[in-house]
Amino acid sequence: MRTQLTVLLAVLLAVSAIGPAAVTAGAATGTTVQESAAQCEYPLTISDATGENVTIESEPQSVVTLYPGDAQLAYSIGAEGKVVGMPVSKYTESLEAGDRTDITTDDGVTPVAEKIVSLNPDVVLAANIAMYNQDLLDTLENAGITVVVLDTANSFDDVRENVRVTGEVMGHCAGAEETIQWMNERLEVFENALENESKPLAYYASGPGGSTFGSKTFQHDVLTTAGLTNLAASTGQTSWVQMNTEVIVNEDPKWIIYPDKEQWTSPPMADSLQATTAMQEGNTVAVNDNAMSQPGPNVVYAIEEIVKQVHPEVYAEIEADLEAVDETYSDEGNSTSNESADDSSTENAIPGFSVPAATVALLAATGFVARRR
Repeated sequence: MRTQLTVLLAVLLAVSAIGPAAVTAGAATGTTVQESAAQCEYPLTISDATGENVTIESEPQSVVTLYPGDAQLAYSIGAEGKVVGMPVSKYTESLEAGDRTDITTDDGVTPVAEKIVSLNPDVVLAANIAMYNQDLLDTLENAGITVVVLDTANSFDDVRENVRVTGEVMGHCAGAEETIQWMNERLEVFENALENESKPLAYYASGPGGSTFGSKTFQHDVLTTAGLTNLAASTGQTSWVQMNTEVIVNEDPKWIIYPDKEQWTSPPMADSLQATTAMQEGNTVAVNDNAMSQPGPNVVYAIEEIVKQVHPEVYAEIEADLEAVDETYSDEGNSTSNESADDSSTENAIPGFSVPAATVALLAATGFVARRR
């Protein structure tokens, strides 16, 4: 099983992205919580995709975040003070893990059950990739550890929902709502500014061989919110897919967007795409790999990077508005949901881990999953 999981992770990493991306802690957590802000209530019961339920009897005081994206969610809502174990590697280097236990193998991604059990956490928060490691889930369950597995995020609405559920699970509902409000206000700035702008056709080159994302993905939401027309969606693609390069050339994208992985100094694509208008005119944008690939609050920064280059005049007009949103959600707040949080970090990253929706669908890893027999 361990060998199979290692191979699977290698495949998933080839079509996903894991990496650091900076964001101020205050921007991700929000302003001072008002009395009317959302409050968590316990016992909390969450239903899984099979109809089973998991109940969290009281507010967790110790949480293990199983994958880098789970650590992202905990930090983004101001709940890092409850995290006792997490992946500690290049994928979470900007989260300032401090003395938190690294619960992974040398690859910085694969969880080690024994390390997690030794921490005896109240809850383990897990991304949907945990569904591929049944041995790990069984070991944690047999040790009496509650595991909550989040749904894959196929849209901004799904990203918001994962933020909200993380808040409920970790007892930081107000912090989660503030993070969602911060996201919404930034998204509103982009949407209003770009409403009447042209939407040039863009191909997102997520990897060699024509790999890209269709309409039912949060990457599609990033592209369209940034004032682009997603080529994959316009040709009827709905999820992660490997498109025929001839189709891409015939569609002739005006822009090519690609993740800024270290090994790629130019878009990862077939030589034939050099004939497209995008390449002929030098219209390429290298967007932060983590921000574009991980389903968390940092998606708003991927949008900003694209708008800055594709719609520079619009960006010049809204830059001050974006800064104003960030100032509103400064690190002066999150007071009611963050009593035990580490406040030593003034700048955090939101690295994560995401599985393409098509891959997840093939393995039936859908829905909020909470394992307990």
